[in-house]
Amino acid sequence: MAVIAVLGYGTVGSGVVEVMNTNKKSIESRTGQSIDIKYVLDLRDFPDDPVQKIITHNYDDILNDESVEVVVEVMGGINPAYTFVKSALQKGKSVCTSNKELVAAHGAELMRVAKENNVNFLYEASVGGGIPIIRPINRSITSDKIEGITGILNGTTNYMLSKMTEDGMEYDDVLKIAQEKGYAERNPAADVEGHDACRKIAILASLATEKTVSYDDIYTEGITNISKTDIEYVKHMGCAVKLLASAGFTDGKVWARVAPAIVDKDSPMNMVNNVFNAILLRGNMLGDVMFYGRGAGKLPTAAAVVSDIVDAVKHKHVNLGIGWSEQKQELESIDSISVRKFVRIEYDDIDRAKSAVKHIFKTEEFMEYFDGELAFVTDKAEEGDINDRLNMLLNSEGISDILNTIRMEDMEA
Repeated sequence: MAVIAVLGYGTVGSGVVEVMNTNKKSIESRTGQSIDIKYVLDLRDFPDDPVQKIITHNYDDILNDESVEVVVEVMGGINPAYTFVKSALQKGKSVCTSNKELVAAHGAELMRVAKENNVNFLYEASVGGGIPIIRPINRSITSDKIEGITGILNGTTNYMLSKMTEDGMEYDDVLKIAQEKGYAERNPAADVEGHDACRKIAILASLATEKTVSYDDIYTEGITNISKTDIEYVKHMGCAVKLLASAGFTDGKVWARVAPAIVDKDSPMNMVNNVFNAILLRGNMLGDVMFYGRGAGKLPTAAAVVSDIVDAVKHKHVNLGIGWSEQKQELESIDSISVRKFVRIEYDDIDRAKSAVKHIFKTEEFMEYFDGELAFVTDKAEEGDINDRLNMLLNSEGISDILNTIRMEDMEA
């Protein structure tokens, strides 16, 4: 028998208990032994739930119980999760977590501690919820060199952008709907400003480079500046706007960013809508491979956690070596990465405005759908160069303002 403990009985924690109970026979057939949930740690009591008989309010009950072999951390946040997880690993207990904040901030250290104690720190559910991605990178794509990663890694923002596209709604109105449906928190900053996706791409980039990619070093831009008018232009182009988390690993350069991007109608990312997520990997031998599914939610995320529990139980006292080192991976400035940009400008003299654009960006193609403004797409160049030219454009005669710029999707940047 394998004995486990669950830290946190919120959405994911209750989902883990439900998955373990519902799929008990199939799970135990894969582990070759029964699995017993001995403790659930939570500050609250649940008198109307059968789980109450195994509720504890004291983490030391779990830490000091030598029969507990696997600790499942689904509390979220850094503290006290970090302290609890590290002490469990030091006690020789494997840990499975869905906590992207913890993995992005302390993953390398916790993997080292796990290795030192011949146990495992597993985190499949930290990226993509129920989408399997960590295990495939570590076990299935091992003969390939990953050259690029592009992902829609946040269901809240993807729902909002889908709704703006389908219903022609403004950002603020869509945000209210997302909050009413429970897709967005009362304080939605982690989602809409791109921080959630940033932590996830940091984890994937760390796996790809086998070094620590700090999320603090990743350029991050959310969707708060995307307007109904932007969406209308993009629909005229036959494209869609998505919040993409991207990273590249070619020619000795490593870069990463999170930002809205315009994806072509033929892009696989174009058909990823509503709360669904997708991750596209590019290998130097395999080419493109895409993982798609529900990136969040109680049961999909819990199912990913339970898959880690199965791994941990099957590999007692065997460290699987899943992770990266504590050595920091330096990132290239995104100013040196080649991109194309969609640009909306406001003019006070259309002829002078067009003349300035033609002179600075060498383009003859304009989109004119709204009074007092026009739009165009730049050539492909280093982002720093495009930004310099945009500053020149802003100071040109006939131009009143640059209303917005959005990158065009390009995995080969």
